[in-house]
Amino acid sequence: MVVRSFAAPPTPWSSNLAEPKIHDTAYVHPFSTIIGEVEVGPNVMVAPGTSIRADEGKPFHIGEDTNIQDGVVIHGLEQGRVVGDDQKQYSVWIGKNASITHMVLIHGPAYIGDNCFIGFRSTVFNARVGRDCIVMMHALIQDVEIPAGKYVPSGAVITNQQQADRLPDVQSQDKDFAHHVVGVNQALRAGYLCSENEACITPIRDELTKSYGANGSNGSRSANYSDMRSASLGSDVIDQVGQLLAQGYKIGTEHVDERRFRTGSWASCSPITTTRQSEVLRELEACLAEHAGEYVRLIGIDPKGKRRVFEAIIQRPDGTVSLAGQKTQGAMSAGTTSRASSSKIGAETVEQVRQLLAQGYKIGTEHVDERRFRTGSWASCSPITTSNESEAIRALEECLANHQGEYVRLIGIDPKAKRRVLETMLQRPDGSVHQPSPIPTASSPRQQSAQSTSLKPEVVEQLRQLLAQGYRISAEHVDERRFRTGSWTSCGQIQTNRESEAIATLESYLREYPGEYVRLIGIDPKAKRRVLETIIQRPN
Repeated sequence: MVVRSFAAPPTPWSSNLAEPKIHDTAYVHPFSTIIGEVEVGPNVMVAPGTSIRADEGKPFHIGEDTNIQDGVVIHGLEQGRVVGDDQKQYSVWIGKNASITHMVLIHGPAYIGDNCFIGFRSTVFNARVGRDCIVMMHALIQDVEIPAGKYVPSGAVITNQQQADRLPDVQSQDKDFAHHVVGVNQALRAGYLCSENEACITPIRDELTKSYGANGSNGSRSANYSDMRSASLGSDVIDQVGQLLAQGYKIGTEHVDERRFRTGSWASCSPITTTRQSEVLRELEACLAEHAGEYVRLIGIDPKGKRRVFEAIIQRPDGTVSLAGQKTQGAMSAGTTSRASSSKIGAETVEQVRQLLAQGYKIGTEHVDERRFRTGSWASCSPITTSNESEAIRALEECLANHQGEYVRLIGIDPKAKRRVLETMLQRPDGSVHQPSPIPTASSPRQQSAQSTSLKPEVVEQLRQLLAQGYRISAEHVDERRFRTGSWTSCGQIQTNRESEAIATLESYLREYPGEYVRLIGIDPKAKRRVLETIIQRPN
């Protein structure tokens, strides 16, 4: 392994030309640079594009099993030191089992304790971060000491000790996540070391070559199923593949483990280039076998429109392989009913979809797991391009089926103004399917005095006054954990000046975020400033 490491340059404050000490079991990518008095412990992984530069502040310590990911910069001021766990002074101390993730800046004097996770693009300067802390993305930690076992939300700016002391505790799922990242990078370290060692990599290459040769010589890919039967695929999956191929669509497959299923981070199986059903079925079986214990889904692709026309899960981690309980016709169903109905979503949601489509709006869906629900990090389900009511309902059902155990919400989009006109929750992690009240239409007569079943009269009056003065309305929400750090997330701007519609949207936000704080915002559009912030819902 060739490592780009250099002695510290001679300077007025450093004349000993100290060189890095890198343990034999560590892996440092050749596209990274380590300069000066840096101690890299056992089993450390240093990814490409990293700069660890002890040419001003020194020394640096990086503890065993720690991973320093792509683009990280570690530097230190000539003045200022921290006390490491060995009671010696350092410019930068990073403990054991720490994850310093992509694009992080650690600038000494700085101390990062054991088992810490520092999220993407975060900065730690002139600070101590105690052991077992989780720092999420884009955070700034400066001039403070973070107590052990604390959680720093994404985007937080922690620059005084009072803020640091108020931080919430790390939860068990956060610890599991940090531990998982360490494990992944240990596997990467071992893999990189093997790939650079001819004695290690040659047997693996030979085994792969034999495997490919066997596949090519035994004729397994050229044999034909006379009756299209399969040992692992059900008849419903086989029928679905046949329908897709008959309509000229291509077939694809994707897989994801249970952890990444919650974030929708699907990865493709090997591409299926054939259009012969028997060969496609074999490719599907190979994907199922290769990713046993994971979710696998079947994809139908329109090669002309270059878009997906079908997505359905065909394998789950418990080993079941079936399309049972899912609508298998997707967007390809030729026949439609005059009045769409659904066994999974209620009549109110169907009516809501009908109203949106009747007004020329587009339909969309989004999903999020419980962890990311707290930060509002929603991800889109497959795009719904149809304006046909029954096809839109099927797409909604498919999104609900593919994201069981998650929040799913319905989106109404004005394609001309390119803005959202509706966001309403359809499903919660406990499996309950929320039935929203019908949306107000653009042609609804304005009520003499709008009423609300969930907003207090004083809130309705406040809303009325804001609209009467020409102000815009929006809302924000936050859970109890992030309320202490002031990390509010927007519910969305309310794009109406009609009182009844604004009330209906606010009520939908209260239903969407039960058990959280929700506050009403009044905005002066000319001065581009807030004129009101008031909490209208509390967790109790």
